[in-house]
Amino acid sequence: MSLLNTNKIKGRLVECGLTQKDVAKALEIAQPTANQKINNIRPMDLNEAEKLAGLLRIKPEEFQAYFFTHELHSATKREDT
Repeated sequence: MSLLNTNKIKGRLVECGLTQKDVAKALEIAQPTANQKINNIRPMDLNEAEKLAGLLRIKPEEFQAYFFTHELHSATKREDT
């Protein structure tokens, strides 16, 4: 399950000139479902995250800045304690 950095994803959509309709088509889901996934209302799995990263031309080294943000922060926090 992915927790998206919603602001970064939405910003990247604008930069790429794409809409949530484009996301829905790429993920082969309904547009309302795409909206819910982008807004972290519904979970996004790794396969969907990879498809979205491809659509948004997100470089592999930037992937973690856009996806899995909460899980990474929590894991890092646990390691520090």
